[in-house]
Amino acid sequence: MSEKNLKMINMEYIVPNANQPRTYFDSEAISELAQSISENGLIQPIVVRPIELGQYEIVAGERRYRACQKAMMQTIPCIVEEYDDAKLAQVAIIENIQRENLTPIEEAIAYQKLIEAYGYTQSTLAGQVGKKQSTIANKLRLLNLPKKVQDAVKNREITERHARALLSLPDASSQVKTLNKIVNQGLNVKQTEEMINKKQKETIKKAPKRGISQHIKLAINTVKQAVEMVHKTGIDLVMDESDQDDYYIMTIKIKKNK
Repeated sequence: MSEKNLKMINMEYIVPNANQPRTYFDSEAISELAQSISENGLIQPIVVRPIELGQYEIVAGERRYRACQKAMMQTIPCIVEEYDDAKLAQVAIIENIQRENLTPIEEAIAYQKLIEAYGYTQSTLAGQVGKKQSTIANKLRLLNLPKKVQDAVKNREITERHARALLSLPDASSQVKTLNKIVNQGLNVKQTEEMINKKQKETIKKAPKRGISQHIKLAINTVKQAVEMVHKTGIDLVMDESDQDDYYIMTIKIKKNK
């Protein structure tokens, strides 16, 4: 971005980015920034692109723009760049990620929009924003959570690691129920993971064993009769049986002659 593109622009001609990935702005922090701008001026210009009717759309720096509004500034220093929609979305995301301003859900939604609107693969997108492909995939998985859980992440009631632990639960109902316990009991990530693991083990223990069909019963009885016939011939053998969830296991041990 060159200083040649730097110009003072009237605030009334500047409009926010409709696809700004960041949806939450801390009003107290903006008030503090506005106070600083009133005393020292805006040190870092915002980045805009020209659009129709002589207006400019914010590419990067909406937080600074809001603070300037609060500080009642009439004009604001801007760096004007020509960006298409894809580049605009990409730069807006990168700026927020680099400043660590986005919540994990906001970041995931931004990635999803880029993928849907501009045909990025997860791998291509990872290269564009300087992230690992696995990072992109893990963020996108958060969008499979119910809205209440996503809102809890947005509002910073739980962390991303809490949310990822909830993904291991089988349905939205159990995820929301567990979320309520996390918030009400103030559980940390380790406590949350232990609670979920315990619940999953209990579920496995309570799971009813599959019934044995008549055809399988007939096969089992046939094997038993065959074993009994062999045993009557004087051959030393032992048969063990085990009824498992997916299998009925029959093990025959025949003692070798000395």
